[in-house]
Amino acid sequence: MLTAQFMALLDVFIVNVAVPTIGSELHASGAGMQLVVAGYSIAYAVLLITGARLGDLLGHRRVHLAGLALFTAASLACGLARGTGELIAFRLVQGAGAAVMIPQVLSLIQRHFTGEARARALGAYSAVVATGAAAGQVLGGVLVSADLFGTGWRPVFLVNVPVGLVLLAVGHRVLPRDAPGAVERSRGLDLPGLVLLGAAVSLLTVPLVLGQEEGWPLWSWLSLGAAVVLFTLFCLYESRLARRGGAPLISPRVLRHPGMGLAVFRLLAVMAVNAGFLLALTLHVQGGLGYSALRAGLTFAPTAVVFGLVGLTWRDWPAALQGVLIPAGFAIAAVSVACVGTVLKGGGDGGFWLYVVFAGMGTGLALGFSPTLTRALATVRPEDAADASGLLATVTQLGQLIGVAAFGTLFLNRLESLGAPGAYTSADALLMCTYALAATATSGAVSGLVRRRR
Repeated sequence: MLTAQFMALLDVFIVNVAVPTIGSELHASGAGMQLVVAGYSIAYAVLLITGARLGDLLGHRRVHLAGLALFTAASLACGLARGTGELIAFRLVQGAGAAVMIPQVLSLIQRHFTGEARARALGAYSAVVATGAAAGQVLGGVLVSADLFGTGWRPVFLVNVPVGLVLLAVGHRVLPRDAPGAVERSRGLDLPGLVLLGAAVSLLTVPLVLGQEEGWPLWSWLSLGAAVVLFTLFCLYESRLARRGGAPLISPRVLRHPGMGLAVFRLLAVMAVNAGFLLALTLHVQGGLGYSALRAGLTFAPTAVVFGLVGLTWRDWPAALQGVLIPAGFAIAAVSVACVGTVLKGGGDGGFWLYVVFAGMGTGLALGFSPTLTRALATVRPEDAADASGLLATVTQLGQLIGVAAFGTLFLNRLESLGAPGAYTSADALLMCTYALAATATSGAVSGLVRRRR
């Protein structure tokens, strides 16, 4: 399950470093390239809640394998696409497959693990979610630079095919079968709720993904405003449905679960910092410093490795530290990301100290993310697993999109205001961006401290 999770997360970011090669070979427009990158994220974010409820309705094993099959087939189609239109369409299908497949991972963990085994499984899940972004950048750089058999960018999609086929074969053998009668016990799809939420997430996601490249036109702001209206209508409808004894899309028990609101804020903050950091640094090292796709991808390796190691081991740290791990993690991330901008100031490569602060960044982000997710889900009841899975998976994805939109805009606007592009001006834009990232991480630390005092 975690291998499937990792593969789906890779595809959010693996295309980033392949975009120049794709655009050159397919003669794609700027808007076309945006949709190649963004189509996956849009479909993925919009359909996550639906995917979670489908698992509850039809069985998590069955839906996970169906989503995996769709994702694998779409990956093959992307790798064989002959034009930009085909590639965009198949990326949308690939995102839909991921949205059906991914929520089942958390649901299966919630339903089939208990106690310390569940904590270990959630720790591994957190490590996979958190390292997928950086690993996607690394693997994308390696595959594009390798130009296997003269195929250029196509291996960034085709690599999913053999992995997906193996996972399908193994999954049919090892995944626990859905309990008889699961369909009859299901609460249904809540179609009005799905339509309202899907429309709201679409209206939020599309301008966040495309607004920067389009110069934030009027339609993007109208879309964001409409998203707020539809989210409000969704909440009102769901509350009314629950009071009438119906089956809302997200159970009120999940929203009232102790610490769930704080966990949602922390996950939004940490994923926004993670995605914003990756994007700003990618823009700087490739655009400002002129790194190749391979070198740019490998730049993120230290952060990804440390993130994964800390995410897998934090539960074994001394008991005296467990209560302060989350605010301490955000504080470490804040200091580290500010130091990234400082050591790269002036257009240099940062030398040894860059890797030190990268390790600090990986540590801080891991401590902000992994314990938050694990503790939010550790006591959720099995019957609420699908709702909690869909909610937190959607929050994680939206946090990434918000980070890309907000900090990408900040970096590019600062770079444009400085005039002539170059290593020095790019470093200046990065410095301002890292200070904003540090402030966002600090908000996560403060939220944790406030919670502890209560």
